[in-house]
Amino acid sequence: MFRKMSFLVSLWLCFFLWESLVSSQAKGGETMNIEIKSAAFEQGGMIPKQYTCDGKDISPPLVWSGIPAETKSLALICDDPDAPMGTWVHWVIFNIPPQETGLPEGVPGSATLKNGAVHGKNDFRRLGYGGPCPPSGTHRYFFKVYALDKVLDLDPGVSKAGLLMAMEGHIVAQGQLIGRYKR
Repeated sequence: MFRKMSFLVSLWLCFFLWESLVSSQAKGGETMNIEIKSAAFEQGGMIPKQYTCDGKDISPPLVWSGIPAETKSLALICDDPDAPMGTWVHWVIFNIPPQETGLPEGVPGSATLKNGAVHGKNDFRRLGYGGPCPPSGTHRYFFKVYALDKVLDLDPGVSKAGLLMAMEGHIVAQGQLIGRYKR
């Protein structure tokens, strides 16, 4: 019995490691990373109050580089995996034109932006950015940008889950920036 359980655990571990390796690779087998930064905070640094529910609750400025030539659109998700009830989604935006090198501070929460980008719905049940607002402790906020090989045919207000499903098999590169916040 113990031998059988050990085999199953080993098999599951191999599958998990294989999936992790495959998901970190872009099409063609090469790992491709997008570098994403913010003038407001460093990688792993504290997010200033103005970008949170305790301040102006506006989106921070973001810049990225390393977008592959075959990219047709970009998507960005910001979420908090440290939330007490599970991962909390703060921002969902997609169909960002591939020539864009970032997003400015204070992106409006309209359904569709002037550049054609489209907002999904965050876990505050609204379109656009909803800043950090942890109930207690220091939380991490992952700003993840994805380069896609297609423009997505999704309506405004799509959830993170719906966006991830539509992106499946179309991610050519990705990158992330992590910020922290404590009230």
